[in-house]
Amino acid sequence: MASPCEVHVASARRELAKRMVNIVSKEAWRVEDKLSRYRLGNIVSTINSAQGCAVTVDEETAKLLNYTDTLFELSEGRFDITSGVLRRAWRFDGSDNVPCSGTVRALMSGVGWRRCSWQSPRLTLEPDMEIDFGGIGKEYAVDRAGGLLARFSTNCLINFGGDLLATGPSVNKAAWQVGIESTQRLDRASTAIQLTRGALATSGDARRFLIKNGRRYGHVLDPTTGWPVQGAPRAVTVLANTCTLAGMLSTFALLQGKHAERFLNEQNVRYWCTW
Repeated sequence: MASPCEVHVASARRELAKRMVNIVSKEAWRVEDKLSRYRLGNIVSTINSAQGCAVTVDEETAKLLNYTDTLFELSEGRFDITSGVLRRAWRFDGSDNVPCSGTVRALMSGVGWRRCSWQSPRLTLEPDMEIDFGGIGKEYAVDRAGGLLARFSTNCLINFGGDLLATGPSVNKAAWQVGIESTQRLDRASTAIQLTRGALATSGDARRFLIKNGRRYGHVLDPTTGWPVQGAPRAVTVLANTCTLAGMLSTFALLQGKHAERFLNEQNVRYWCTW
């Protein structure tokens, strides 16, 4: 998941806690191995190396492709799993290495979900294209892991790199104490949240950004332009029933730029914005 992952279990029974943590760990690795663009031989690698040939995918991958197709339509093309090729130009490492417009423009020829042929369970990409599930992968893994623990009466808090799911309250029905990371001091929390059940997901540029000539470039790219979204909040955290939904809403909000809070208010969800 390219981030710290942890599970907090509300139980005094060590063996039960170890069993639950092992289940979550195995599922996290399964999703990572299957959906990461950095793994060779998985379904994503097979699709991205198909060179224009159709690839028949399994049921789970088909459901994810259907979901990302829906996100593409709902976002009017601003959530696009083919935009991962832009990482060849953008490396958000805190430096001032902003790519030139020509480099970005050249990569844009490989971006565009509408250029793909998706007729479940067969996906065909043009030879210069690839897909990347990074925009939903962690949140999906959190929800999958939480589902596997549903048969246990013991509650837990699953945290994959700041994407969280509480299956119920902590010990003695107390709320889990969750801090929203400060955009100014990464070792500090700017806000404390009492979470008993539900999911939180955060999108922002606290750790992934570029700065050049006093201008900050966040890592959320607009696939219709190839450039970072302008005027967006530094971070958006959303509370929802599932981590996948919370992640979708927080990302969609950033893609709205300066209209992020108006978008979130229209969704009637609880959220926290840092500008």
